[in-house]
Amino acid sequence: MDALGRPQSLLLLGGTSDIGLAIVARYLDGRPLRVVLAARDSPRLKEAVARLAGRGAVVEVVEFDAAEPQTHAAALGQCFARRDIDMAIVAFGLLPDQRAAMDDPAIAVQTASVNFTGAVSVGVILAREMRAQGHGVIIALSSVAGERPRQANFLYGSAKAGMSAFYDGLADSLIGTGVRVVVVRAGFVRSRMTAHLPAPPLAGTPERAAAAITQAVWRGRAVVWTPRSARVLAGVIRVLPRGVLRRIPF
Repeated sequence: MDALGRPQSLLLLGGTSDIGLAIVARYLDGRPLRVVLAARDSPRLKEAVARLAGRGAVVEVVEFDAAEPQTHAAALGQCFARRDIDMAIVAFGLLPDQRAAMDDPAIAVQTASVNFTGAVSVGVILAREMRAQGHGVIIALSSVAGERPRQANFLYGSAKAGMSAFYDGLADSLIGTGVRVVVVRAGFVRSRMTAHLPAPPLAGTPERAAAAITQAVWRGRAVVWTPRSARVLAGVIRVLPRGVLRRIPF
């Protein structure tokens, strides 16, 4: 990190994430940046590479599949092999149709595996690598959905609850090592992942989320809520009687 707390090298796990790319864009403003995009090959990944390179980033691509944890050590090893990684963003995830997932165990297991098991796998590796280099920031994109299970998305929410708990604990375990963890509890953000869902009135955008996250990193915070209304929503959901919560169709 430079004297202003900005990374000189950044790893985006889930290299086509709208929020992740918006974070990269903010750190690119007015300065060079080495960016490693870890993702499966796709036209969208190629577009991201071209866009970032056009803005002056030095872009590298590493083949990465969140659903295959047995390959994560080798993939992340490539990311750290050339130079230190100042910041890593854990930005991959699946948001399936709840009814489809409950009719097909394979969809349910894949959702849990990517959103929780994959996130744990890379978290352990990132912590090990950053401890070895003596510095780094891990940004974990979780969700308000993990604050309390709700009928409309309890499969996704339960996996995100596990992810949040893991990264909260990881943050505490890394105190004094030079490595920090920032857990992002995101509310509804208009993105490619949520394009199939009706957006609520206070929905956020990737750009607004990125602004909140980069500010939290600069201020040294361990948790960030985005949009701000997400924190209020989570507080209400936590205290609602279960019978009332059950009747809310969201």
